[in-house]
Amino acid sequence: MSVNSNYLVRVEKKVKQQLTGARSVFLLGAGSSYLNGNGYPLADQLWESIRDSIPENERADIQSKLDEGADGLEHALDLIDKGGVDEGPHRYSVVIAIAVHFSKLSPSLKVHRQFVSHLANRNEKRSIIFSLNYDPLLERAAEDEHVRLYDGFHGFENAYFDPSSLGEDTAIVSRGFRWPRVHWVLGRLHLFKLHGSVGWYDCPKEGIRRTRFDSDIPASATRLMVPPQHRKAADTMLRPYANLWSEFRGRVAQGPELSNRLISIGYGLRDNHVNAVIEAGLARNNFTLIVCCKFLAEDVVARWKDSRNVILVTENICCLQGEVGPGHPDLWAFERIVEEV
Repeated sequence: MSVNSNYLVRVEKKVKQQLTGARSVFLLGAGSSYLNGNGYPLADQLWESIRDSIPENERADIQSKLDEGADGLEHALDLIDKGGVDEGPHRYSVVIAIAVHFSKLSPSLKVHRQFVSHLANRNEKRSIIFSLNYDPLLERAAEDEHVRLYDGFHGFENAYFDPSSLGEDTAIVSRGFRWPRVHWVLGRLHLFKLHGSVGWYDCPKEGIRRTRFDSDIPASATRLMVPPQHRKAADTMLRPYANLWSEFRGRVAQGPELSNRLISIGYGLRDNHVNAVIEAGLARNNFTLIVCCKFLAEDVVARWKDSRNVILVTENICCLQGEVGPGHPDLWAFERIVEEV
């Protein structure tokens, strides 16, 4: 066995141990919904997917910034928006275009059904999933698998947001000889969509609501999706995002219910407001970060590779708690990770 193959065996063993460990939380990025090109677009593909749906004036402004060298849609929007109180229409035009494009997509749920099913079969009261994605893959997969999934909303046709439900557990009370017996319901999934989702909206009269993922929202409402842009850090201080981010910070860094590990899949570690929470968690001695992503930029790898409680797995390079080695052929992929959960 070569040195490289021995290294990758150790990487595989360590990652598998972490994936099945207790008190784990997951963080899903766009790579977990890409599905080998058969799912939802990655960030660097988003503009080509939605550009024709953007109003002509805003489309020309965004395209101009990209032609001038902007590093993707996020950077282009940043250059257009000066950060003032009164922002232009570009961001919300992008939000609408993303929602419309995503509503037309209906990729296979096979992998996500396997993922939610595996988590639901763990001997835990709840499994925690944080997602940076807008798509409804997890919700649809859980429904198909008859898995209880809670995302902070209650209701049916126009569910309402109830932040108190984010921390709820479920128990069945039965008769005992002297006292009632309480049996905790296991296998619940708690999903926190940190950047909002298709179907979420804020209505002046009805408040924060969620409709069908492929339905229109009221004309007076605003879609609750944070597009790729620097304003998203500020937006996450508002409802419903503030409640969701409070859970993220609480699980990773602040408590009271701290997790032992964060397993990040398909997230390229490019959002500073997300990374700030992760770095606060890494200050703990009993916390491990596992990042599985096809590609990480050189500056990202340099930032994280030397940490003793970080494991990076990509196609080109792996970092095992400070030890750098070759990349892994498929352990970075959501499809492979699901098999090990």
